[in-house]
Amino acid sequence: MNEPQACPNCLRRGWLLAHLAPYIERALSGTSGLLVTELLGLSNADLATAVAPQVAEQVLTQASIVPESRLRADLVAGECWACCRHDERYPAGLRAAPGAPPALIGRGDPVRLCRLEPRVSVAVVGSRRASAYGREMARELGRDLAREGVVVVSGLAFGIDACAHRGALEAGSTVAVLGCGPDIAYPASHRALWRQVTERGLVLSELPPGTGAWRWTFPARNRIVAALCGMTVVVEAARRSGSLITANLAADLGRELGAVPGPVSSRASAGTNDLLAGGACVVRDASDVLEVLTGAPGANGGASGQQG
Repeated sequence: MNEPQACPNCLRRGWLLAHLAPYIERALSGTSGLLVTELLGLSNADLATAVAPQVAEQVLTQASIVPESRLRADLVAGECWACCRHDERYPAGLRAAPGAPPALIGRGDPVRLCRLEPRVSVAVVGSRRASAYGREMARELGRDLAREGVVVVSGLAFGIDACAHRGALEAGSTVAVLGCGPDIAYPASHRALWRQVTERGLVLSELPPGTGAWRWTFPARNRIVAALCGMTVVVEAARRSGSLITANLAADLGRELGAVPGPVSSRASAGTNDLLAGGACVVRDASDVLEVLTGAPGANGGASGQQG
């Protein structure tokens, strides 16, 4: 399969986001992470006007005249490719989501894009400051789901994300969605893991190569994670964990939502236990996830509750 060739206008959206990044940061300062989806659903002109009214015309003009050759040269320099929504390989789950990025910038084998279907893709997310219990559960879920042919998607962050990726790599491949350019290992200490994912899976972003991370790019990344997958599983999360943004976004999209139960006395599991109390599926192991995805009874015979 040839590498996707995103059209110039879709590529320019990523260029625009990169140049508006500091303005978006100021506009969203102190607001809910869920507002990112609403903001990024705006057209180029409306987005620039909303976050940078004084320079909107100038930035929009610059975006419209960026040479296509430069956009493509930047991709080549970052060892990346781009797939836009006009390509049949653009992931179906993301295409149907509101505010989906016009183009995904990727690093890794683009053939794997064809596997990114909601019915076989699961997001495994959770706290950056995970307990030993949470890390073990995330790695086990990643490994066992990948062994069953499920695409494990996460954000390469510390804690649960990294453990889910590492577990998946033990049995197959995985997909990481970043809040920076896909050519940047973030956090930097995960460079070895990032390289493993690029070699055996996919690293994706809506931002062009060389773009650094901002606070707003993480909830923006989370909306892509939620949309790509048919189910989101939160392994461990406190009540203020950013991973709950992904859970809320998944619920808004009508996707399945699961959580791993934790001790009722543990602050680290307060967020996941709240999700379960609200009707999320109980996830004890991979078979509970497979039961939800396939509708067939899990290997452990447990019955997972459906999200209310």
